[in-house]
Amino acid sequence: MGQLTGGDPSLLRRINSAVVLRALRAAQSPTLTDLTRVTGLSRPTVEGVVEQLMGTGLVVEAEAEEGARRQGRPARRFRFRAEAGHLLGIEIGSHRIAVLLSGLDGRVIGAGTKDVAETAPADERLDKVRAAVADLLRRAGVPRDSLRAVGVGSPGIVEADGTVRLGTALPEWTGLPLGERLRRSFRCPVQVENDANAAALAEHWKGAAQDTDDMVFVMAGLSPGAGSLIGGRLHRGYGGAAGEIGALHLLGREATPEKLLSTTGEPLHPLDEQAVAEVFAMARRGDERAVAAVERFIQRLVHDVAALVLAMDPELVVVGGWAAGLDGVLDPLRRELERYCLRPPRVAQSLLGEAAVATGALRLALDQVEEELFAVEKSVTSRRR
Repeated sequence: MGQLTGGDPSLLRRINSAVVLRALRAAQSPTLTDLTRVTGLSRPTVEGVVEQLMGTGLVVEAEAEEGARRQGRPARRFRFRAEAGHLLGIEIGSHRIAVLLSGLDGRVIGAGTKDVAETAPADERLDKVRAAVADLLRRAGVPRDSLRAVGVGSPGIVEADGTVRLGTALPEWTGLPLGERLRRSFRCPVQVENDANAAALAEHWKGAAQDTDDMVFVMAGLSPGAGSLIGGRLHRGYGGAAGEIGALHLLGREATPEKLLSTTGEPLHPLDEQAVAEVFAMARRGDERAVAAVERFIQRLVHDVAALVLAMDPELVVVGGWAAGLDGVLDPLRRELERYCLRPPRVAQSLLGEAAVATGALRLALDQVEEELFAVEKSVTSRRR
């Protein structure tokens, strides 16, 4: 930082403000002395920054504890006002819309879901999103104009502006300007991300991958997808299509994913979770055709994941999606990765389960706010524009 002291004073003030604000958000009602010690800045600098932040409404003076009041005039304490704004994380899925609400610190203060038919057209699905948001805000008593950022996790290959370049999982999704459509509903930034990428962010933030910066999240299903972090940063690929391992079968012209779990010769619909669950239930009961179908499914999933692991060499593979909790998925995956990979990664089941995508979407919103608050750093989700 030394070379900045003789440069742009406004940049230096911004850096000081970011440093103090970050320290305030991480601490429990610190004093000016605490902030001076943590930040390494001079007391007059810290005091000036705190007064400025109080003027913006991001910081307030905290009430002194009862014991401290009895002992005379206590040192002034301050706290970050997480309630100064709110964030939304939204999952748009085939069967449901899930929404999480938080303050500016990312701590969840409300959640809600709305069921939606897998055959619902795009307009109906977006109406469900708006209804889920409106219901959650009403129940939480949060005014809509307090929203500072919205993150969205959606199936498909998502471009930087939020357009779904390819989305075969949902009707009318390919080519949908999802970001543009949702920005009409919110007076704040809206970040749209592929659902597996969002889930990878969530597991790194609050789930099974908190201790590693090189990881892969596998959204296990009939047509699996994956999101990955390299060095703690989300890897999207040049056009946002990194991790589309569900297309690997095209290389060998093998059976489509829909036929893998079929016990009748007729392809299953990728979104028909009830039919898929019935195949696994039949396999547990010993049905030979179902057992063979499940073995085909697991083998395909193992090969898809192994290809990604060989290319990326992650420390950890986290398995989520509807197939993550199915019997017999993780152990064969571990065995086969040991067989195929030069350095087999650790394999873990998602800790967030069905909340992973919405949680990752909330992380997107939090990163958007942090870029504005702290400015001098780029977040792990910042995109090429």
